Amino acid sequence: MQFHTPFPSREQLLHGLTEAAELEHNLMCTYLYAAFSLRDGEAEGLSPEEAAAVAGWRRAILDIAIDEMGHLVAVWNIASALGGAPYLGRDNFPLSPGRLPANIVVKLAPFGEEVLQHFIHLERPHGSSERDGEGFAPELRFARGATGARLTPMSFDYETVGDFYAALERRLRDFVEHHGEEVAFCGDPALQLSPAEVTIEGARPVICIKTAAAALKTIVAQGEGAPESSEGSHYQRFIAVREGLAALKARNPRFAPAFPAARNPLLRRPVNPEGRVWIENDEASRTVDLANAAYALMLRLVAHAYAVPRPAPEKGVALDLSLGLMRAMTLIGERAARLPAGPSNPGCNAGMSFTAPRDPATLPPSVSAHRFFNERFAELASAANALAGADARMARAARLIGELAARAARGLDPARGPSPVPAPTPTPRREERAPPPTAIADGIERVEGEALTVVYEGRRCIHARHCVTWGPTVFLANVKGPWIHPDTMDAERLAEIAHVCPSGAIRYERKDGRPDESAPPVNLLAVREAGPYAVRADIRLDGETAHFRATLCRCGASKNKPFCDGSHHEIGFAASGEPASRETDMLPVRDGPLEIEPEANGPLRVRGNLEITSGTGRVVARLVQARLCRCGASATKPFCDNSHARIGFTTD
Repeated sequence: MQFHTPFPSREQLLHGLTEAAELEHNLMCTYLYAAFSLRDGEAEGLSPEEAAAVAGWRRAILDIAIDEMGHLVAVWNIASALGGAPYLGRDNFPLSPGRLPANIVVKLAPFGEEVLQHFIHLERPHGSSERDGEGFAPELRFARGATGARLTPMSFDYETVGDFYAALERRLRDFVEHHGEEVAFCGDPALQLSPAEVTIEGARPVICIKTAAAALKTIVAQGEGAPESSEGSHYQRFIAVREGLAALKARNPRFAPAFPAARNPLLRRPVNPEGRVWIENDEASRTVDLANAAYALMLRLVAHAYAVPRPAPEKGVALDLSLGLMRAMTLIGERAARLPAGPSNPGCNAGMSFTAPRDPATLPPSVSAHRFFNERFAELASAANALAGADARMARAARLIGELAARAARGLDPARGPSPVPAPTPTPRREERAPPPTAIADGIERVEGEALTVVYEGRRCIHARHCVTWGPTVFLANVKGPWIHPDTMDAERLAEIAHVCPSGAIRYERKDGRPDESAPPVNLLAVREAGPYAVRADIRLDGETAHFRATLCRCGASKNKPFCDGSHHEIGFAASGEPASRETDMLPVRDGPLEIEPEANGPLRVRGNLEITSGTGRVVARLVQARLCRCGASATKPFCDNSHARIGFTTD
């Protein structure tokens, strides 16, 4: 892809993010379709062993589809940060040739060996020899893009989805390097989705190149293009399903885990019938129509959430309603896969077609938007009630849609417009403040305030951002010159911010006679998902006092060992933050010094009273000594299994 300038334009970047959104959106729909087609329990013809396995496969595929939703949000947040709007549109299935590269074919099909092989092929890492599933060959071979420089954005070809994201990140970095972060990321962060509205991993605000690059790397590490050995990646999870399916097929060659749902179903007679199924059955047609309408309204509500700035309450209301519709859509989609398609396709069932509206863009936040949403919910509720007697799934879907309609009437009242957004507390401009006395020695910055001294040790910082989000007047992000101003906040609140800094990069020393930070009453080590160990204790690192908080590398790639420096994002480190719990007794003493000794070319040797927890706080183990993996390769994480010797791990 060539440009008139050595760096891409904002228009070209937004074009690339549009394709990324389409790609993630399409994959999400195909995975959901396959999951909807799976049989459920012995009542639908499965043996007890088969029923348990199929339930696990369904959960795995739905989890992957949820990951794709997170990837979508991450892409939308980057587009919003660049000043664009999230793109929610896409072509209907099957995609027209040229919409994606020739080797990426996307179509709706029920679960089966070849469909599963197709999913593995789509999620394959660079250099993989995994074939595509039979029946997914491209209609024709072609090359996208133009050979000359273009002002008009042009799509480019790529072999794998991981290659696409790597190219997108390079272009984004070039753009930021040319314009600077302040100009590049000019979008209003309050329009993006965040954990304040939705608990999806991709809903992390993008404010700079580091957060944007981390979002793109997470997409690759978690899903498309992850390294072949990445534990928990989509590629590996689909391979595990394939192995389970092969084992059950070997025991029972007639095992049919899914209903014969249609390939690329349509609600009207197709212009080109090849590879498409027209749903003629009346009940099936009405069921698919309701599922599609719920899906389309879900998209409009997500778009609306991106148009409403935080902290307006209706931003969260719109997201909650959209997620509720996804649950209802799942029930209706499962029902559709169990109904016959019609006389033209005997032996073939229907299936949700995911028909996308031509324009799912946001409605202007206003009374009219509220009225639109309430009218549409009333229409969906009426259609769902008419089908509620069909089976238990439809009855649950009808109840859920009715509840959502009532919540929409309360939260998006058609009699009034959007709630006013409270005026933010203005942050004093940096040039209006007298710079506080500051001294820097050995990489440690000491900033003097009236009540306390703030200590900042940059080499330990993992950019958890509690400081700049909890104390935006104290810690100024992305500025030149003095950036810490202790006297703009009450000393007690500032001390609290230091306490939540997981890395210990921010500390303080009191000047008002009150006690400084003390050791915690319980020594804790939290295993962070695909990230470091977060330690809270009276830490003695290699015999030296290391304060009470630290984040220690467990991926093996940090350039600042034993501390984490964020390299786990760069290498696509994938490791669970939820290791299995061991049966352990309560320790008689839970605090005291915690000795941590990094062994040369080996693990972290830990001695002292310690509770190891998962990232969500569940107790994993209670112990007084352990060897913890820090090469990233152990099969018994967080504990060492001597893989460091096998892989030739070297470090001090």
